[in-house]
Amino acid sequence: MEIPVPHRLALNESPYPPLPSVREAMRRAVDQAHRYPPFHPEELTERIAAWCGVPPGHVAVGSGSVGVALQLMQAVVRPGDTVVYGWRAFDAYPLLAEMAGARPVPVPLTPDGHQDLPALLAALGPRTRVVVLCNPHNPTGTLVTADALSAFLRRVPRHVTVLLDEAYVEFARDAGLPDSLALLDTHPNLLVLRTFSKAYGLAALRVGYGLGAAGLVARVRRRQLPFGVNAVATAAVLASLRAEDELRLRVDSVVAERERLLRELALLGWGVAPSHANSVWLAAPDPVDGAATALTDAGVQARHYPGEGLRLTVGDREANDAVLGALAGVRARLSGARR
Repeated sequence: MEIPVPHRLALNESPYPPLPSVREAMRRAVDQAHRYPPFHPEELTERIAAWCGVPPGHVAVGSGSVGVALQLMQAVVRPGDTVVYGWRAFDAYPLLAEMAGARPVPVPLTPDGHQDLPALLAALGPRTRVVVLCNPHNPTGTLVTADALSAFLRRVPRHVTVLLDEAYVEFARDAGLPDSLALLDTHPNLLVLRTFSKAYGLAALRVGYGLGAAGLVARVRRRQLPFGVNAVATAAVLASLRAEDELRLRVDSVVAERERLLRELALLGWGVAPSHANSVWLAAPDPVDGAATALTDAGVQARHYPGEGLRLTVGDREANDAVLGALAGVRARLSGARR
């Protein structure tokens, strides 16, 4: 029996390898691998700041957005404090909280997969130091709109830092998408997390950044690991910034495939909701466990939460067609069983 070639759709990676210009920059950097990178990534910080239109003192760079998140928690959390977040969510949130000595406080999502903002606010207490919002949300792809985010921020006490994880923001096209950088001046307790892992296709190189008020960012930077951003990663990010127009076309193609997947899955009878990330979420009571088995048999690696849901990264057309074929088969078998 021929074993299908696996389609890696479990980790929300880009289906595209680095652009030729980015690979060339990486190759040149490898030639200098016997040299240390900068003690702190000052040049990279300045370039990202100019790209985002903020002063350099408002940017902290780290080992992926998860590295910057850990730096923040180490900076503001004391043992016994709490970190509040919606759940299900990115698996690292409770791990990071525990690494910083905090007690994780998960708050259930709403039945339609949104973060429950009133419940998150109700969970904040005198020992809460961080509340996490993931926007667009991982794994459900839902969006906290600009109005909802502004109202939420106004009600968060100043002793609580809001960690706004925007790892998937480049894939969002909704008119209600917040302009989070415009909120930084009025909310000194807000840190916006972004990454080059997803839309920019540099997941293996681990570069992320945080944007916030100068005082908060200075505290985050004090937790920065010396020599923590390697030279190959730095070269790749700088080349990617120069190739932004080409990379935007790649993101647009992922968004187009996402919308095709959503349309086709709805026609097959799956209860899909709009997604604002580079993934599609299938939730129970749809037969997500049977779908996970069918996808594995078709050579598709997806993120399966047994009895709960299934997150499918948007891949290239071939991978997405494999998904549609496998899930069409699940529906056909269910229809046949009902007869």
